[in-house]
Amino acid sequence: MTRIADVTATENELHGLFVAGLDGDGAAYHRFLQRLASLLRGYFRRRLQQLPDEVEDLVQETLMAVHAQRQTYRRGEPLTAWVHALARYKLVDLWRRRARHEAFNDPLDDELEVFARSDSEEGEARRDLGRLLEQLPDHQRLPIQHTKLEGLSVAEAARLTGMSESAVKVGVHRGIKALARQWKGQA
Repeated sequence: MTRIADVTATENELHGLFVAGLDGDGAAYHRFLQRLASLLRGYFRRRLQQLPDEVEDLVQETLMAVHAQRQTYRRGEPLTAWVHALARYKLVDLWRRRARHEAFNDPLDDELEVFARSDSEEGEARRDLGRLLEQLPDHQRLPIQHTKLEGLSVAEAARLTGMSESAVKVGVHRGIKALARQWKGQA
């Protein structure tokens, strides 16, 4: 129930500031843009976890769209729905640009990787790494395995192992140091 109350309070706050800005209150419009920028950052961060560098650009693009389209807003309609539509369009535009860019920038040398290494070399490397990892205690081995080999986030590894996020980071750091010491000892 508090979530609905929070959304309603945010809608009322933003709507009041925006309408006051439309009516000529520059300070209210400035506060509206600051508050909206903060909310948009959260919106885009959740959707662009793999592209954090794009967040601020999308926030600015959306704020500019809100400003440019402000006269199209109908005062009786929910403001957050109108802003959400603009933000969603900016996000879709980003995905289209990236898809188009990726299509034109497909590396030509990918096919050559077939000849770069043999299956036996990769298998041997995995086996050697597995042996080194087996020598580590679980609190070091598991964080490395989940974050570095499986590509999970620190938060996901923490949930999976039951460790805190800090413990996962420390485990990775200390585990990699231990692996380096083991490797030097073998060489």
